[in-house]
Amino acid sequence: MILRRLLLFFPLVLGMCLVAFFIMKLAPGDPTLIFFDPHLSPKDLELIRHNLGLDRPVYIQFFYWLKEVFHGNLGYSYVTGRPVLDMILERMPATLILTLSSLFVVLFLTFPLGLLSAYKKNSWFDHGVTLFSFIGVSLPTFWVGLMLILLFSLHWDLLPASGYIDPALGDAPFWQQLPSLLSHLVLPLIASVIGDLAGLIRFNRFSVIGILSQDFIKAARARGLSEKRVLFVHAFKNAALPLITILGTALPGLISGAFVVEYIFSWPGMGQLGVAAVFSRDYPILMGLMLFSSILIVLGNLLADVCYMLVDPRIKQ
Repeated sequence: MILRRLLLFFPLVLGMCLVAFFIMKLAPGDPTLIFFDPHLSPKDLELIRHNLGLDRPVYIQFFYWLKEVFHGNLGYSYVTGRPVLDMILERMPATLILTLSSLFVVLFLTFPLGLLSAYKKNSWFDHGVTLFSFIGVSLPTFWVGLMLILLFSLHWDLLPASGYIDPALGDAPFWQQLPSLLSHLVLPLIASVIGDLAGLIRFNRFSVIGILSQDFIKAARARGLSEKRVLFVHAFKNAALPLITILGTALPGLISGAFVVEYIFSWPGMGQLGVAAVFSRDYPILMGLMLFSSILIVLGNLLADVCYMLVDPRIKQ
């Protein structure tokens, strides 16, 4: 199964990049506007379009970009002139720190809170978790980020409002940078996880409630198994299957969600780079980020299938 999915890897990524490329070209705007100057003549602007390859048909531009990708070249930024791959790789560590931290927090809290909320149905704990879920899924990420900055940075002055690491520690060893990194990470992390955490807890609660009413749970209790074993072994494995699907597809969503969070908190990651590229119509950077996102989508689905087999051995058959 894994080998078959890997064989489909390249056609899937190619198809997603093809669709993204044509949609991007249909969007209004002209990248040459960033070079606009009153002293430039229309002939000069046409020469710029020719040098950037923007005067070619769209399908020719795509195949030229694809050919360069197979040679390990994602193109050059229209704005800075730097290689796109270098710009993405230097921003990737910051994005990975934020997204992997978000994924860890979501995984660490979703399963136990969803299980306990379902087990203690209609209790004060369940009502509190339900209230948090409704509020969390209703709040836009950008609004949460702005409120966090307003309260914890401007009003109480407890945490930094923007940035990644204190500039004064730029050349310091990592162990000296770590406290500054963690303090800058707190607010973006909270803004990133609230919406996903609230939705997944709610989904896990409903799934566990349905499973606890199944006959095999009643049989396990009839055999004298402890409630802890029934809940965290029998119910947990069955409730994990649909949640694995959501988490597998949420992997690229963490990157796309980072666009908003990184822009609000000036977090120097791929998301902030992508927002700047959208405003400047920097097509090479946008396509480079789309390529990385497409790879994450395919890998996320493959990872979900592998986790399926680990949780439920029947799927192997």
